[in-house]
Amino acid sequence: MARYGAQFGPDITFLGVPACDLDDPATYAGADVVVVGAPFDGGTSHRPGTRFGPQAIRMTDYLPHDGSRPSLALRTDGLQDLRVVDAGDVEMPPGDIERALGVLEAAVEKVARAGAIPVVLGGDHSIAFPDAKGVANVLGHGRVSMIHFDAHADTGDIEFGSLWGHGQPMRRLIESGALRGDRFLQVGLRGYWPGPETLDWMAAERMRSYEMTEIVHRGLTECLTEAFAIATDECDGVFLSVDIDVCDPGHAPGTGTPEPGGLSARELLDAVRRICLELPVVGIDVVEVSPPYDHADITAALANRVVLESLSAIARRRRDERDGTTWDPARPLLDR
Repeated sequence: MARYGAQFGPDITFLGVPACDLDDPATYAGADVVVVGAPFDGGTSHRPGTRFGPQAIRMTDYLPHDGSRPSLALRTDGLQDLRVVDAGDVEMPPGDIERALGVLEAAVEKVARAGAIPVVLGGDHSIAFPDAKGVANVLGHGRVSMIHFDAHADTGDIEFGSLWGHGQPMRRLIESGALRGDRFLQVGLRGYWPGPETLDWMAAERMRSYEMTEIVHRGLTECLTEAFAIATDECDGVFLSVDIDVCDPGHAPGTGTPEPGGLSARELLDAVRRICLELPVVGIDVVEVSPPYDHADITAALANRVVLESLSAIARRRRDERDGTTWDPARPLLDR
């Protein structure tokens, strides 16, 4: 079939990068990154609207959509130094979650088999199951770790009588064997869910979950350093999953289940930059952006920058590996 484009709204690519068609391998042969839209909110338990997230993440920017974004800090252009193409939205039928997730898994696996990093724009967090599993199907089950930014653990079992939803993908990933519980790192948890029974299951699976109280007490930098050592032990790659509600609602109001007391936008961007600089990232998703609850595009702009920060840092990591250089965060901007 021809490129589907956008399921909701006009067919635009991420900030103007070239389009590709997943049914035509020649259009993404040699790509470093393939952007995939996952416009699905059928797993949402509270406020819907994340089906419109991919379009908002692709287009929310005050600069021209010219396929170029030089990073002031990293001195790379993630959209130019890497070959980045956009496959458009996966056709995910509303109301049929199992079929929708299956179609997405096949698309992500196709990207991973081509040797590219899939960057999936959600959509609610139910899409993390096919995203991470699609990559693990290629690299090997148990060989991919997860660093998961979220206010919520997403390790529920049966919710509303279903095994599938945005509160359950991490449990399903571990139960499937695609990802190991002891290589599953969660950052930013807080609030009043899940309950003790689910926490007991997580502990039995040897997950490592950094709740905000621990992060504030120890510092985000120390927690991430510890998480990195776990994530890279006996695993070949790291999947980065960013639920935008990891940030305080003051920084990300446009989301379905806002929880006060989270990370700042600056903390999230710094963390994402560090992950993509220091770790072998093999897949990324950015989820739970719900434009109907956003105002002034605050949340969509942050999600857009999460993607850009990731790509800029991956480009920097590859440059440093190629040239034997080291990025210096203390280097003055105008020190050329």
